[in-house]
Amino acid sequence: MTRRGIEWLSAAADDPAKCREVWADDPRTPCMLATGRVFDVVTVDQRLGLETFDQLTRRGLPFGPTMVDHQSRRVGFFLVSGSRESFERHLCRETKTPPQHRYLSGDSVVVVPGPMPLSGDRYQWLRAPSRRPQSNPLRPVALATMLVASAELLERADRYGREHSAPHMAVAVDSRGAATDAG
Repeated sequence: MTRRGIEWLSAAADDPAKCREVWADDPRTPCMLATGRVFDVVTVDQRLGLETFDQLTRRGLPFGPTMVDHQSRRVGFFLVSGSRESFERHLCRETKTPPQHRYLSGDSVVVVPGPMPLSGDRYQWLRAPSRRPQSNPLRPVALATMLVASAELLERADRYGREHSAPHMAVAVDSRGAATDAG
């Protein structure tokens, strides 16, 4: 994480200078920060969050800082404050049954990793903030779209796993009675 990323993130603290001081003493220390002031956070189950993060990254779509809480098994995607309406609107356009998520804003708090967590730490950055994120109206759209797409992908993979739990079940018999590879 860069100095500008630390400054942006610490601006959400009740005492930004104290937050930066704590991180200067131990950059692994997680901090509890208010959401809604500087940023909002969308949290999802870790499995869905990691798939969504991968899809956003591979496709080069716009998204901001992203963190993981290994103990609670949740991934948090940071959005610019006030993005809730846009995010929810696009999520509902994608599907009638949106994936389970929590939108943290206003009177919520989130525990964020320190600027330099180690691999065994509970809180880690998947994508640390490097500066104050630019307001980009496509970020909530990309996140909503990829959350839905990732949830559908995981559901299909799970369904395939249930239907073809043994290798011999993946072999289907076509209408002529010949065995074919069902994959």
